[in-house]
Amino acid sequence: MAQNNSTITILALGDSLTAGYGLDKGLSFPDRLSTRLKEMGLNIKIINGGVSGDTSAGGLARLNWLLGPVDMPDGVIVAIGANDGLRALEPGETRKNINAILKTLKQKKTPALLAGMQAPPNLGSDYVNEFNSIYPEMAAQYGAVFYPFFLDGVAAQPELNQDDGIHPNVTGVDKIVEQMLPSVLQLVEQIKKQKF
Repeated sequence: MAQNNSTITILALGDSLTAGYGLDKGLSFPDRLSTRLKEMGLNIKIINGGVSGDTSAGGLARLNWLLGPVDMPDGVIVAIGANDGLRALEPGETRKNINAILKTLKQKKTPALLAGMQAPPNLGSDYVNEFNSIYPEMAAQYGAVFYPFFLDGVAAQPELNQDDGIHPNVTGVDKIVEQMLPSVLQLVEQIKKQKF
């Protein structure tokens, strides 16, 4: 078993929701999650791998570089695909990309937490159902820790979002962190079993 000072590094792969669009430095989801874990006495570094405007295809394209020798994360939070839904991209393509991301992580023996995304309801029930089913099915296929919806309880809540109604404010980010914490701790346990 490793000493308590062994740092665990987790990459948060995502888009503007991860990057911290519209928020001051240090207030993004990875920053706030890192702070929360430190408060719990855990030595975990969260890398912000969020790029505003990125789609699942962009996340896949960046993945190998992010897993490379510079950061070498022990685990990955995959929180990407929101822009696929916003742009009404073909769900089959999103599925293919999420599949490839999780497959790569599995091959590299890197534990993953998959945060689900949901399509805007105005795209119609067929599209919404096809899109929303991607995440639970992919998580089950690859044995990833699954958090059903990244913006659960925050989406469409004006007091938890910035003026654009899409990106969480600091209060919204903190709510996401608190709600996702049990899933993140599950990921940490998987990493510990593998690493130490």
